[in-house]
Amino acid sequence: MPAISAEGVASYLHRLGVPDPGEPSVEALFALHRAHVERIAYEVVDIQLGRWTSVQAHHAVRRIVGGRGGYCVQLNTAFSVLLSALGYQVTRHAAGVQASAGLPAANADIAPHMALSVQLDGDRWLVDVGLGDGLYEPLPVRLGPYQQGPFSYRLSRSKTEPGGLRLDHDVRGSLAGIDVRMTPARQQQFLRWHHYLVSSAESRLVRAFTVMHRNADSIDALTGCLLRRVDSTGRTVRELGSRDEWVQALADIFTIRLTDFQPDAPEVLWRKVRVAHDEWLARKAASRAS
Repeated sequence: MPAISAEGVASYLHRLGVPDPGEPSVEALFALHRAHVERIAYEVVDIQLGRWTSVQAHHAVRRIVGGRGGYCVQLNTAFSVLLSALGYQVTRHAAGVQASAGLPAANADIAPHMALSVQLDGDRWLVDVGLGDGLYEPLPVRLGPYQQGPFSYRLSRSKTEPGGLRLDHDVRGSLAGIDVRMTPARQQQFLRWHHYLVSSAESRLVRAFTVMHRNADSIDALTGCLLRRVDSTGRTVRELGSRDEWVQALADIFTIRLTDFQPDAPEVLWRKVRVAHDEWLARKAASRAS
């Protein structure tokens, strides 16, 4: 893992709202994970604006310390650097994303994702702050069902990654699950994937404007113009019909202030998501008519 200065660690912890967590412990690991998914959003704003972005470790850490979020590789890369600096034994893993239950499970070479594991006190923990609406706390690497608030998960043996681990997401989540390759991954392979993920029209990061974060008992997600919340009472969806309402939701719910990017970012992004939303509505209407 690359080094991070004592000042960098302090700034990162300040961003998380976590005081000095002390020596590595399960309790501290859980507190750090919870704070990360609560305070730091999964977001693709730079990608949607066509701006340069990086998954190099020092850039990923700088994003978080500077008040930004990111997509899976950026978030888990930065978190792995922090955990390593705090004394945790961290491993990065390649994983494949199954986008929906209607699609086949994929290996890490087809639908790339980064996951982490931490070896601590004789146990191994699956750690992932990069799924947006995924884990609230680490899971022990032991097969079986798990409950975190109103959300259900399951760990099983992967069918697409030999010797790997399958995490099934809650059925109301943004994806069906991931298949984790348990051998260590080098950061270089994520650098190779990054260009595709941020530039290809087929990439899920390019296709849709998406922002998500996780709380103990709820998930908030903004995809295009649709603001979703999932909690113990069910699922609500609200269309944000104006630019001001949309920009305010980004700031209030996800702490993303578009004016921090470039002066015209609110208008540029709003036009983009509104056009995409109107096209989607038109396709739905045409499908009903046929």
